[in-house]
Amino acid sequence: MFENKTLLITGGTGSFGNAVLNRFLKTDIGEIRVFSRDEKKQDDMRHEFQVKMPEVSDKVKFYIGDVRDISSIKNAMHGVDYIFHAAALKQVPSCEFFPMEAVRTNVIGTDNVLTAAIELGVKSVICLSTDKAAYPVNAMGITKALEERISVAKARTTETTKICCTRYGNVLCSRGSVIPLWIDQIKQGIPITITEPTMTRFVMSLDEAVDLVLFAFKNGKNGDILVQKAPACTIEVLAKALIELIGIETQIKVIGIRHGEKLYETLLTNEECSNAIDMGNFYRVPMDSRSLNYDKYFKDGDIERNSLREFNSNNTELLNVDSVKEKLLKIDYIKESLNAVGGNIKWILRKKEYFFLWKVLWTEKNITCRTDLIFQRHIKRQKVIKYCRSFITEQWIANWIPMLMKFISSFWVHVLQFPIMKINCLKKTSCLMLLIIIT
Repeated sequence: MFENKTLLITGGTGSFGNAVLNRFLKTDIGEIRVFSRDEKKQDDMRHEFQVKMPEVSDKVKFYIGDVRDISSIKNAMHGVDYIFHAAALKQVPSCEFFPMEAVRTNVIGTDNVLTAAIELGVKSVICLSTDKAAYPVNAMGITKALEERISVAKARTTETTKICCTRYGNVLCSRGSVIPLWIDQIKQGIPITITEPTMTRFVMSLDEAVDLVLFAFKNGKNGDILVQKAPACTIEVLAKALIELIGIETQIKVIGIRHGEKLYETLLTNEECSNAIDMGNFYRVPMDSRSLNYDKYFKDGDIERNSLREFNSNNTELLNVDSVKEKLLKIDYIKESLNAVGGNIKWILRKKEYFFLWKVLWTEKNITCRTDLIFQRHIKRQKVIKYCRSFITEQWIANWIPMLMKFISSFWVHVLQFPIMKINCLKKTSCLMLLIIIT
């Protein structure tokens, strides 16, 4: 459906815009327009994609403007077929302190985009919403809820431009995600901070967010709100999963719930569930297309209510630590972070790492088993394994370590005249020294 078409992304320099570019640039799409107000981010993105995808980077065009200014939007919208409307203020605490700024961007900005799209004959617009729009308790959620209402209201006024909303939960490693903060805290050797351990949040990757938007383009009808059946986890489980992936023991510090935060999020309200349509991995909430000319009396009989009830982060599938780790390992940012960690030998192989290797080497009787365990311990640190195996093969370890240990033991006893009872301790100390040298 995107062959030789023009796609406009508002707020296109954010995480979602980058994910869309990575997904679409190598397809047969005609042109992608990135619309944002940050020229520095646009310049960085331009250079990044010129390096990453030089053969197709000329498909990307950059437009500086602000969704708050409808004239700047119209300047970028001529000849556009499809729009991803991702421009928004998304930080809950920031919106709490500056609610009018959230109104100007999330509410007025959305109205400007949709007004311009209808006037210029855009085929389809997908507005990105959030789980915080359902039962909103903070300024960010309230303004995103109004964004959804504006989208549905605009959809009632046009039959030429399809307008849909996609509502989803926390996107892992996106701008504003807590995961980059936690990784920095782990690197600095300080406790990672969480708000409330029992707090639950929907979790999804950027690729899954893009899949939801594409599903809306293909299957959504005018005025629809589309929701992915996303799993969830507690904040504590997410933190533990990340700590285990990094492999560095880190304390968890609870700082308390921040301004405007909820204990759990809702993707479908109880009221929306009454007419939600199950579409496999997604829910579709159709627009109420009635006008204000309601019948004076209800005369069509009682319509059977959908058995579905409120869909929130407490009653969806709750992931355990292993499941969250599996999901995290699919994210490019996490892979890059683990590789960066693995590339720094001195940072990874701290005293506790040496102790583990030393313990494995001397507690197992089978040398082959010892070798396997050593490398299994560092399986998540790809660069370390590659670096070590480049000159220390399993065969090398199997052949030389027993011989070296035997020589060192003899050295302690016969040359330095140490008592036999101290041999075990000395052997282990020597092994530790040897491991430090070879790594």
